[in-house]
Amino acid sequence: MRRVRYHSHGGPEVLAVEEAGLPEPGPGQVLIRTEAIGVNYVDVQLRRETDPGSIWFRPLPGTLTGDVVGTVEKAGPGAGPAVTGSRVAVLLEDACADFVVASTDWLVPVPAELGADAASMLPTTGPVALGALRAGRLGAGETVLVTAGAGAIGHLAVQLARELGAGTVIATAGSPAKLALAKELGADIAVDHGQPGWDDQVRSAVPGGVDVALEAVGGETLHRTLGLLAPSGRAVVFGASAGELTSVPVRSLFGLKSVTGFSLLAWRAADPEAVRTAIAELAGWFGTGRLRAVTGATLPLAGVSRAHQLLEERSVPGRLLLVP
Repeated sequence: MRRVRYHSHGGPEVLAVEEAGLPEPGPGQVLIRTEAIGVNYVDVQLRRETDPGSIWFRPLPGTLTGDVVGTVEKAGPGAGPAVTGSRVAVLLEDACADFVVASTDWLVPVPAELGADAASMLPTTGPVALGALRAGRLGAGETVLVTAGAGAIGHLAVQLARELGAGTVIATAGSPAKLALAKELGADIAVDHGQPGWDDQVRSAVPGGVDVALEAVGGETLHRTLGLLAPSGRAVVFGASAGELTSVPVRSLFGLKSVTGFSLLAWRAADPEAVRTAIAELAGWFGTGRLRAVTGATLPLAGVSRAHQLLEERSVPGRLLLVP
C-alpha cells in the first residue's frame, strides 16, 4: 500500500508517497480501506516548523493528519467483529494512506447515502464549527462574525450560525470567489480580510458590535476581532492559521467582553456524549440538505504535494479531499 511521509521539514515538495506493508490492527483497533481523506491546514504548519520549541514542531519522519472516510476491512482483538464491513469516518494523526489503522473509540458511522465530502466533515470540522458556536452561547437574533468564513470549518460555521438562529451573520474571506461562497451559504455581509480596513467595514455594518465571534486566524486578526465585540460580546478562539500565537491584553476585554478557547479534543475528553450527540445532529443536517459540504478540490493521493501547495496559497474554498 501507499502512505505519505516527510523526512525533512520544508515546503510541499518534502512530502513523499512511499510503499509500505499493510498495517495490522491491534487491540481495540480496526483496519480501514480509505475512500477519501479530508486534508487539514494545520499540517502545513507542522510540516514547515523546524524549531523544536514551537508547538507546531513534530519529530521526523512526519505524518499528515486527516479525516478519513472508508470501510472497515478487519477488526483487531476486542474491537468487535460486527464493525467489519461498516462505512466510517475518523480523525487520525497518520491519515494519508490507502489503508489506515484506527481506534474504535471515535469511529463515526457514515450512512451509505452520505457523500464522502460531507462524511469527511463529521469527525472534526463539523463538530468544531458547532461546538465553537455553542461555546459562544449564541442566542436567537444575535450577530455572529466568522473569520475565514469560506474555509473548511468557517463555511460550516456560517451555515450553522444561521441554523441556530443568528440574526446577522458576517464572514471574512480573502478572495472574491470565497466572499461569494460565504454569501451563498448564508452570510449577510462578506468582508475581504486582506484589506487594511476590513474591521472598519464590519464596524460600519454593525455599529453596535458583534455578539459572538469565531476566530481561527490569530495574530492581528484576533486583536481586531476583539475590538469588534459588543458589550457582553464573546469571542471563541479555536486556531491560529496565520501561524502567530498572540496574547490577549486584558484591557481589550473591558466592557464585559470575554474570550473562550475551544478544542475538539478537550471537548471530547470533558463531555464525550455531547460530542457524539453533536456529530449525530450534523449527520442528520447533512443528510437532509440543511447543511452543505463544500469541496473546493479533489486530488489523488499521489498529488499530496499539490494539495499542500493549494493549502498554502489559500486558494481552495471549503474542504480539500485526497482520494486513493
